[in-house]
Amino acid sequence: MQESNDDSIGFQLAISLLVLLCSVFLLRWLRWRSCGRGRPPLPPGPLGLPFLGSLLSLDPELHVYFRRLALTHGPVLSLRLGSKLHVVLSSPAAVREAFKDHDEALANHEPTATSAVALRHNMSWSPHGPIWRALRKVTVRELLSVSGIETVGHLLHREVRRAVSGLREGEPVDVRDLVFTTVFRVLTGMLWGVTPSDDTTSQFRKVIEEVVWLLSAPNVSDFFPKIAALDLQGLSRRMKELYKRYTLLFAKFSEEKRGEGFLKVMMQILEKGDKESFTMDNVKGLFLDLVTAGTDTSTTTIEWAMSELMCNPEAMERVRNELDAVVGKGRLVEESDVPRLQYLCAVMKETLRLHPVVPLLIPHTPSSTLVLGGYTIPKGSYVFVNVWAIHRDPALWEDPLEFRPERFLQGNQNYDFRGNTCIYLPFGHGRRMCVGISLSQRMIIYMLASFLHCFDWESPEGHKLELSEEFGIVLKKARPLVLIPRARFHQLDIQT
Repeated sequence: MQESNDDSIGFQLAISLLVLLCSVFLLRWLRWRSCGRGRPPLPPGPLGLPFLGSLLSLDPELHVYFRRLALTHGPVLSLRLGSKLHVVLSSPAAVREAFKDHDEALANHEPTATSAVALRHNMSWSPHGPIWRALRKVTVRELLSVSGIETVGHLLHREVRRAVSGLREGEPVDVRDLVFTTVFRVLTGMLWGVTPSDDTTSQFRKVIEEVVWLLSAPNVSDFFPKIAALDLQGLSRRMKELYKRYTLLFAKFSEEKRGEGFLKVMMQILEKGDKESFTMDNVKGLFLDLVTAGTDTSTTTIEWAMSELMCNPEAMERVRNELDAVVGKGRLVEESDVPRLQYLCAVMKETLRLHPVVPLLIPHTPSSTLVLGGYTIPKGSYVFVNVWAIHRDPALWEDPLEFRPERFLQGNQNYDFRGNTCIYLPFGHGRRMCVGISLSQRMIIYMLASFLHCFDWESPEGHKLELSEEFGIVLKKARPLVLIPRARFHQLDIQT
């Protein structure tokens, strides 16, 4: 009997403790959902667990997970991941309100724990302020202006010709390798004035790929900033070591061609010490930023475009017919042909719709508390724009999962790269929109045109074409695309 009473008392104590914990959690949750007297509530979202929030329910395919949540909680939702509040925008109306009414407050990109140790000096992760404005201004003025991009024409022409002439009929080609090498040689020519060796290209590629991987890797330090100094996963330490490797490569390039390329402009500004007062650390960070973003955008987009065309023979045939009509069969593609390749341009746009390079954009961090969509967005929270979900929304796009370049042949301004209506946002929106749109567009179209004009492509025997994604800060193809080129015009000397 005594044992039974003890069990009863123990059970009652357990129930009481559970009720107490639930009450505490409920009170904290209610306090969290209401952001102060007279202020709208936080956006709706999953309740989550104490301390952990929704961490245990995260799907590795974060863009897909956020879209599922949006179907339940609406186009402006919030969830706790550890101690940080994350807000996700999944509709054109929400994005339009955010960057029309709150563009300045949302102009910050708070560095992650890994980016803060090495990349805080570059343009992507610098806070909105004088240094960021100076870096963006000089980049647009000296490198990415219309005249600046025109001067790159000879580099692009040379490297694309080199890539095409290096292909051997019947030999399998890793499309990702082909495009990365070509784009990297163009960018190093622009920035440093150098033509890198194959070994240096390989070293730099490893640095870029690891930077992207470290920025994509889930990090406990980002979910619980108070313990970031412990670096429990060692990701910050790896980023520091990686940046040292990059610094050596930067120095090597700079010593070889100190007086050429964009580096010459930056060194002149540093020597003057004028009001655009950035440091050598900012220059190194900016160059890494431009090389990483430039290679990833073009490489990923071209690989996805080639994959989609291989899976859609009718679209591939239409591309070939357009190239034959515009370029003919007796010469190679020139950049002057590009404006007339309207269907190929539509292929690029449709590729970026289905496979946006940065599916959630770089998260914005409000510099002040704001109200968006009738909800309070606290200062310091992370704000994601789910571009991938917007681009596949059946309420916005007819047959959104189909690869249909024709949808971009109407000349509709809804579909330009500036995101004017917030329906199509492959390069972001607002003040932190990608600055390299014109350069990326130019490289992607010219390279695609050259590869598709000179060669027919086929899959190796036993190789199955597929379109599975690998989520990260960059949305890459899960399996590299390997194709075999077959020369289309044997009488054409592609060595020229």
